[in-house]
Amino acid sequence: MKRTALFMLVASVFLSGVAWADSTIKIPVAAAFTGQLASFGEGIKNAAILRGEEINADGGINGKKVQIVLEDELCDPKEAATVATKLANDPEVSIVIGHLCSSASLAALPIYRDAKLPAISPASTNVNIGKMSPFYFRNVYKDDFQGLFLARYAKLARGFDTVAVFYEVNDYSMGLMTAFMKEAKKLGIKVLGTEAYTSDTTDFKPQLTKFKMMKPDAIFIPGYAPQGTLIMSQARALGMKNVAFFGADGLDDDLMLKNPDAEGLFVTTPFLPDKAGPQAAGFIAAYKKKYGKEPNWFAANAYDGVGLAAQAIATVGEDRVKIRDYLASLNSKKKAYKGVAGNTYFDANGDCLKDAFVKEIRNGRWVSAEKQLQ
Repeated sequence: MKRTALFMLVASVFLSGVAWADSTIKIPVAAAFTGQLASFGEGIKNAAILRGEEINADGGINGKKVQIVLEDELCDPKEAATVATKLANDPEVSIVIGHLCSSASLAALPIYRDAKLPAISPASTNVNIGKMSPFYFRNVYKDDFQGLFLARYAKLARGFDTVAVFYEVNDYSMGLMTAFMKEAKKLGIKVLGTEAYTSDTTDFKPQLTKFKMMKPDAIFIPGYAPQGTLIMSQARALGMKNVAFFGADGLDDDLMLKNPDAEGLFVTTPFLPDKAGPQAAGFIAAYKKKYGKEPNWFAANAYDGVGLAAQAIATVGEDRVKIRDYLASLNSKKKAYKGVAGNTYFDANGDCLKDAFVKEIRNGRWVSAEKQLQ
């Protein structure tokens, strides 16, 4: 059977001894579960299923069983629009967790807006998302903050004076690049050059050869891991042994650990297990027990997203507009949803403020960077 974004996995938990109401509550989770970025979607899927199981073990939502429905949109705008249309037209769907990539969110967003269907993205960081719909929320920081943070970290924590930027032609990467370059200029970091690539590029040597002649202190890759790992290997093969590499949350992928040329890479992340608060301990332990590995930030945000959706439904019921209004009412630290990835509360655009941390690859493992910005 051909795997497309229309393929659907349903993760339901049937617990013996629990008297459920006649109906269930669907919570769709839309992300990339196949394709190049399936590793990001894996954390989202795993955490959503785990949280759904926990909610059901505690009695469900108002006596109804939660059904986590996984919708694969491949991080592709067309597939995301198809999934969004399907969910918007389903009267049993009152909220969506998704989407993963910014380009997918931007494609799905107007469909949800017109259907008055609220959504919470655990991962889309493009700055324009929050401005486009009162029904779209996210529990992750924006690229303008992330780009600014990276520029400050590069200068203040790492002492870089010169940088080259190697970006992918998509909403996420270009938004990050713009924010980074704006702050870099203020800090006195000289951007020696920029080069672009597309998601199907595999030969980066022409652009890297140009960068090699510039001799930057570091190369900033505001893209995704499948391309990032190739860029780093090809740079080392060209003799760029001393240049540092850094990126944003799109490079926060265990795929990088398989590449010895990625040693020393540092990236931003909204969640570090050893920096998380005490409320995260149970989640980390449960995730490790169920999946045999530590949760990443995609998992932490998806776990909180499902929990927040459940809290909203438990409070105001399954009416889409009432759920949207409830989420919008969480507009201060006092009213915040207290999750494993910190407190989530929203501004007027549905955006949230979260701390950023830095992790790096050391001896083939992701570890917290010794220097963190406060």
